[in-house]
Amino acid sequence: MKRRQLLSLAAAMSSGSLLSACGGGDTTATFERAQGAMEQPMAATTTYKSRVIVIGGGLGGATVAKYLRLWGDAIEVTLVERDTSYTSCILSSLVLTGQRSLSNQSFNYDKLISKYGIKRIQGEVVSIDPVAVKVTLADGKILSADRIVLAPGIDFDEVPGLGTSDKMPHAWKAGPQTALLASQLKAMPTNGTVILSIPPTPYRAAPAPYERASLIADWIKTKKPQGKLVVLDANPDFVIEKDNFSKAFFDLHKNIVTYVPNAAVTQVDPATMKVYTSQGVFAGDVVNLIPRQKAGKLVISSGLNNATSGRFAGVNVLSYASTVAGAEKIHVIGDSSATTQPKAGHMANQQAKVCADAISRILSGGSPDPAPVTNAAAFSAITQDQATWLTMGYQYDAPTLAMKVVAASSATSVGWSRGNFDDMGTWFQALMTDTFA
Repeated sequence: MKRRQLLSLAAAMSSGSLLSACGGGDTTATFERAQGAMEQPMAATTTYKSRVIVIGGGLGGATVAKYLRLWGDAIEVTLVERDTSYTSCILSSLVLTGQRSLSNQSFNYDKLISKYGIKRIQGEVVSIDPVAVKVTLADGKILSADRIVLAPGIDFDEVPGLGTSDKMPHAWKAGPQTALLASQLKAMPTNGTVILSIPPTPYRAAPAPYERASLIADWIKTKKPQGKLVVLDANPDFVIEKDNFSKAFFDLHKNIVTYVPNAAVTQVDPATMKVYTSQGVFAGDVVNLIPRQKAGKLVISSGLNNATSGRFAGVNVLSYASTVAGAEKIHVIGDSSATTQPKAGHMANQQAKVCADAISRILSGGSPDPAPVTNAAAFSAITQDQATWLTMGYQYDAPTLAMKVVAASSATSVGWSRGNFDDMGTWFQALMTDTFA
């Protein structure tokens, strides 16, 4: 797949299609349905036939809320989110190098409300009743619906020894910790050492820790020329884009990066800035500690986590409805779901569209599309002005009840370039426009 084809995916995404890099499934009707809906202003609905509550306003939650209003037959959509805006993790590592600000990463819900008629509640859900299809907010208010969509993102395991210390930020949820890590890097001695830990899979955004390491290494060359970076990977090898990232680590940044595989973090000591791992003890001036990840707290507290691993929510990928008995009217999308697809913002956007289409069909008396397709695309900065790209197409496989990679629709760049870096901005803007505008 050429770079221009990857960008055509971004163009299709901003036009409102179900992004598909592979054939199969009746996506043509869905595309025309979306395109037609996008051409018309969203009329105010006074009489609703059904109600859906969406919990979480990230890329998954905001997208599913928008497309439920576009595709649904008089569906009232209420979006519950604790924050006033969304701060994107995508491109947030460029905040660490000073190339972007957190304000560049922020997106509000104004157009979702004014243009698409989504009802917004700023608050926090403390419990869900999957049988009665009700949610209880922190202020005691109870909301009821025909369906509930959960898009709470990720949560983290506790790291022994870390406690409440902020000396080893993960910055894996963009926001205050991103700013904190950026300030720590800036204050680091010229000959200082940065430690970056990579958790065991699955985790949010598979290429992102390697991208962050590459960016920090490139930044060290110019800002801290005697500095070093130690990458502690809990996995036995690069989990994605091995050719590109291994060349970046062992060739381009070889004088900066020390890569340690099979280095699972066992405990830390913020007072001495030491990280204890299965491969020994490492000390640094700055520690970017990325813990092992699991579904958002609400998924686990509601008993929706997968019985096999207990870490993420089992779902039926035709609709993303929970596979827990009695909770079939609860849908879980994005990083909290347990599927064969990657945990990433672009994929959350994709799953949201499949989910919105399925719910709108179900609430109209129909059935979900029996052959959905999705696509995961990503760019990774290798230097402060060059990047790689990858894309992976998925199609529903009935025998396994799972989404299966379509090889013909999957590819990665050979090396990195300035053109890819520029295209990364185009892709990012198309994704955010599709989600929030």
